[in-house]
Amino acid sequence: MADERLIHLIDDEDAIRRSASFLLRMSGFRVETYASGVAFLAVAANVEPGCVLLDIRMPELDGLEVQRLLGERGIALPIVMLTGHGDIALSVRAIKAGAVDFLEKPFEKDTLLRAVEEAFERLGAAQTGQMDAAAATLRLAVLTPREREVLDGMVRGQANKITAYKLGIATRTVEVHRSNLTHKLGVRSISDVLRIAFVAGFGGPPAEG
Repeated sequence: MADERLIHLIDDEDAIRRSASFLLRMSGFRVETYASGVAFLAVAANVEPGCVLLDIRMPELDGLEVQRLLGERGIALPIVMLTGHGDIALSVRAIKAGAVDFLEKPFEKDTLLRAVEEAFERLGAAQTGQMDAAAATLRLAVLTPREREVLDGMVRGQANKITAYKLGIATRTVEVHRSNLTHKLGVRSISDVLRIAFVAGFGGPPAEG
């Protein structure tokens, strides 16, 4: 039951705003739409708290810049980034900056709703359960050397095929290792895996997008 919780949807594509709004409203959410990051930032200080669905590539201000400006203004709304193909490095940067998740377009209904629910969980939480670096490092200790190499590629925002090339293994093998990471770390998504890695200070900086 969504209990009429509010979602702020920011995307410059009218088709995405219309289709995602319809899906979310049919699932019981209220939705406010904005055609640009500039439009949202103009009212962000006074909006009702809710989840933010934020397109990563927009004219004028992209999603990462909007995310940064919201943080500078002390507007702490949970953000789920909407990304296109080839935006892996940008998505990693968004997670490192505090985004809840990233969804690659076109996304499935269940995937969208799951990310939104996680965002609302964070909005309602007191954040007292956040891991410290020592706890995150301890969780990563269960990984094999190869899994840690694959994780390092993820942290750097590398595509699976690039990681596979650098490690001299098949792309499918990298995909299997990525799947194993979520199971070993006891989390639901790659975004959660990345968050643990960042808290632990694992790996090098993400690649520039």
